[in-house]
Amino acid sequence: MSTTTTTATVRLFAAAAEAVGAEQLEMPVGTVQDVVDALVAAGGPDTATVLGRCSFLVAGLRADGPRVPVPAGAVVDVLPPFAGG
Repeated sequence: MSTTTTTATVRLFAAAAEAVGAEQLEMPVGTVQDVVDALVAAGGPDTATVLGRCSFLVAGLRADGPRVPVPAGAVVDVLPPFAGG
């Protein structure tokens, strides 16, 4: 019997994890924008602002826009801006 995965793992770091209230979630697949919308709905009042500053990796590759697909079983990393030099 095979099971079909219809979710992606979303890993949140630093301010993103704090805003959403979780470091990792399983979310329905779709696009990066779908992930952002679900995180905003699940998070606190400043979640949209925090996520607007974040970068997103889908399966280890930088997502270059909100319409990037998130396939079933993928890992999406939500990374805050990094400072340094």
